Amino acid sequence: MSDNLSFQDLYADSIASIGKSDKISEATSAKIKMLQDQKDRILSVNATKCSESRGRIKPEKDGDIRNCFERDMGRIIYSQAFRRLKHKTQVFFNPANDHICSRLEHVIYVDYIASTIGSALNLNVDLIKAIALGHDIGHTPFGHSGERILNKKLKEIDDKLYFEHESNGLRVLNILEKRNGESGLNLTFEVRDGIISHCGEYYSERKLEPCKDKTEEDISYLIPKKYRKVPATMEGCVVRFADKIAYVGRDIEDALRTGVIANEFDVPVVVDGMGSSNSEIINFLVQDIIENSIDKNCIMMSDHAGDALEHTLKENVSKIYTATSVKTYEKYCDVMLEGLFDAFYQAVQNVDRAYDSKSSAIRKFAEFVCNHPEYKAHENTPLPIYVSDYIAGMTDSFAVSSFNEIYKS
Repeated sequence: MSDNLSFQDLYADSIASIGKSDKISEATSAKIKMLQDQKDRILSVNATKCSESRGRIKPEKDGDIRNCFERDMGRIIYSQAFRRLKHKTQVFFNPANDHICSRLEHVIYVDYIASTIGSALNLNVDLIKAIALGHDIGHTPFGHSGERILNKKLKEIDDKLYFEHESNGLRVLNILEKRNGESGLNLTFEVRDGIISHCGEYYSERKLEPCKDKTEEDISYLIPKKYRKVPATMEGCVVRFADKIAYVGRDIEDALRTGVIANEFDVPVVVDGMGSSNSEIINFLVQDIIENSIDKNCIMMSDHAGDALEHTLKENVSKIYTATSVKTYEKYCDVMLEGLFDAFYQAVQNVDRAYDSKSSAIRKFAEFVCNHPEYKAHENTPLPIYVSDYIAGMTDSFAVSSFNEIYKS
């Protein structure tokens, strides 16, 4: 297994380095630079210019072909965490039905919706795409059920610890992912900010004005969501709205496919004028945001569209997310993830013994801990964090197989 991962790391590094080697002629390089400068100049005055990026934690010389945000996009989509999204639940766990939305598909929808809005507003679409593609990279298996359980288990051990997928996304990209043999992808400030500030669970939001004075300290993954500021860029604000838009209608469609909604009387009531299908809902909300945000220094919706979106999201909560079948599924997920957490937490307290365990699942966890960047650096990372790092990175199927291997053997 370790040899296979090494090959994947090498492959990802080689692909992600495309455009970085500067092996093009000076004339071609100058032409591309001129085109990139032109692209920056014609953007909206409210857009984030590539040339004005606040840069990376570790300074790098940009290549001749891609701008800084395009490079971030490449690093994200070739990361192992991004690949695993295709096997992670969005809302409904139904591996036998290929038409049920996965976490990866949701990310692609957000990318498409946000890019459509950004293009119409003449914002930096490269930055939007990088944020959108990375925004859910910190999600657990089994969707928000997994997030809730990891948060609960951490707090049982230490009430100062917590788990939020937004914070974890930045932790994954800053620490756990590797590039060129080093920990972290070293993304730009603007992309990291957009990812950790993307939360689409504030249903009452109508207007987002970028918080342009944010600092590196403001986007730390150690700051809980309730204390976090809105995104620093217009592009980050677009992704935050697009996150809600992407799932509001699609979750209704998936609920019908899975039988969570059994008949027309259970379908969430959508406000008049919003449409009845996923595509109509998206079209209505996207057009409203574009019309109300164009030539402004904020991203906003009309009161009508904002009320309609909030109403539909709350309807989804009452008729879908808290439906009996969904709550039953969550109990199944809860038992599984609590069992995994307990087993791994016991193992991390004696990693040497865990390495010799009869359970291959425990041995794999011990290997993960020993290769963890913070473990190698002998940092004072709380032991439960190694457990949450490992479980959060699991796909649904890997979590199931690990649980079965530990508790059915």
